[in-house]
Amino acid sequence: MAELIPTLNSCTEKMRSGERRLAKRLEASLDNDCLCWYDIPVGQQQRRYPDFIILNPERGLLLLEVKDWRIEHLHNVNKAYVEYGHITKVNPIEQVRQCSYVVINQLKTDKQLIQQDDRYKGSLCMPYGYGVFFSHITRKQLNNAIPIDEQANLLPPHLIICSDEITDAVSHESFNQALWALFPYQFKTTITSVQRDRIRWHLFPEIRITHTQADFFQTDETDVGRGSYQSAPDIIRIMDIQQELLSRSLGEGHRVIHGVAGSGKTLILLYRCLYLAEVLTTPILVLCYNMTLAARLKCQMAERGLENRVQVFHFHGWCKDQCQQYHVNVDAFEGNPWEQHVEAVIDAVKEGKIPKEQYGALLIDEGHDFDSAWLALVTQMVDTKTNALLFMYDDAQSIYRKRGALGFSLASVGIQAQGRTSVLRLNYRNTKEILAFSYRFAQQHFDSRDDMHTAFMPPEAAGMQGVAPELKSFESLSKEVSYLISWIKREHSEGICWRDMAILCPSNSVGKYLEKALADTDIPHSHFFTAYDKKRYNPSDDNVSIFPLPSSKGLEFHSVAVIDSSHILNDGHDLADEARRLYVGFTRATQHLLVTWHQNNALSISLENSFNHRGN
Repeated sequence: MAELIPTLNSCTEKMRSGERRLAKRLEASLDNDCLCWYDIPVGQQQRRYPDFIILNPERGLLLLEVKDWRIEHLHNVNKAYVEYGHITKVNPIEQVRQCSYVVINQLKTDKQLIQQDDRYKGSLCMPYGYGVFFSHITRKQLNNAIPIDEQANLLPPHLIICSDEITDAVSHESFNQALWALFPYQFKTTITSVQRDRIRWHLFPEIRITHTQADFFQTDETDVGRGSYQSAPDIIRIMDIQQELLSRSLGEGHRVIHGVAGSGKTLILLYRCLYLAEVLTTPILVLCYNMTLAARLKCQMAERGLENRVQVFHFHGWCKDQCQQYHVNVDAFEGNPWEQHVEAVIDAVKEGKIPKEQYGALLIDEGHDFDSAWLALVTQMVDTKTNALLFMYDDAQSIYRKRGALGFSLASVGIQAQGRTSVLRLNYRNTKEILAFSYRFAQQHFDSRDDMHTAFMPPEAAGMQGVAPELKSFESLSKEVSYLISWIKREHSEGICWRDMAILCPSNSVGKYLEKALADTDIPHSHFFTAYDKKRYNPSDDNVSIFPLPSSKGLEFHSVAVIDSSHILNDGHDLADEARRLYVGFTRATQHLLVTWHQNNALSISLENSFNHRGN
């Protein structure tokens, strides 16, 4: 069974009858390793919309155009145009041919997708073809309407599939033969998984990931019309098939994604913003808890030119902005300023002083850190006409609330997503070694209870091998920091950029000590301990970043050092809160992880046990 992207259920309503019929047949008849994309634009400046793109590793790349035309309305056919009814349309063969050339010319710019043999040098390394499916015209009707000897120059028979050739009575084998006959030639070689992903990288820029996710929405200045394309790097990073499938299949209404750390939740959120910005005219709101994550998301929106379409806030910042925008007095409410702003907005919405339904879409990242009252508030901000809401969470990373699980039903706060929750278990961020260590450590402390909405899901590694985390114990904080400095310098000497390294601290006091120690070195660094600093975080700045552990949520770096890791913030024997903070910190590292401590206690014992049992 082929993989249809997006899923048939998510797009069947917008399909014409012929498209729906062909989609069902493609999905049922083609092999499991076939990918079929429906109605997804290709190209970069001049976007083309082929009805279907089929990638079969054994056969090649095939583009199909579907026409629900009836023979009695087809008149005056020539090579370039046809008269259908009283409207002049592009000849569908010419339409799909031009679309295929846009695709093929783009793929030919990649040296890893062209042949190197002298005889065929510069040609694509795979067969390609195109064709048209007439869903309401039989072969006999076509032959009666256009003499066979004239069809070759108008609607070539070998590039046409007629309605009677893919009926339910036609076997899978016969259907496949009709498809593969659209290819002018065949190769003995097959398309590798690496080539498949490079094809996807070129065809669909929106699924690209750069080395750091900060560049995900980098603007492409390519001009297809002049035959100029963005060249592909030797090593590419893109969404995997399941991430792309989920991103494109979210559909309308409320949606929930429950994913482990590093599963691509934020990546999917970014893709969703890109899509919504194209289809909505009203503002889009993105909320998270962390100031640093909000700052990073703002940078990504700005790089794509979406800063005027997508508003990004951390939740308390949004409440403050609402109070200022609608002149709400916060002095009547108790608590610290952040609490005052929240209560003031909740009250003002009830009183009608702050309007509801301000946004065409609401997207919530790291939703596990939101209180039920906050969610009940912000869900009222979605325009009921668009009703677009995406809620993403991972209970294992809930570090701001006492409970790990949400502790309330999503329906109780206005999120109507029953039967529309997707689960992401695969971790793509971390190496197997980092992920295994992090999970072994967390598993000792997390509650594994499963309820309707939350459970600590064991993450599954996507397969990236790496080096084991480095764990070290020291006699004092000064010796710990001394080793850290040498580790950072070694990483940099091995080619790791300063901006691809981060130091995570359990407390501000340790961060200040570390900052003072780094001031005496030549290591460029930035600290993010105050609200002022966090709001100004920019992942493009070439400095080593120093964060409190919680502020690293949603970020990622090649090399991460977690220092003073056995520091216990709260008294008591329950180390679950500390474990959650550390789990978040450990899973920020994509390749190299250093964990150090100088206090020997229950937490340090747990860390050592997790490391020593790695072979079990």
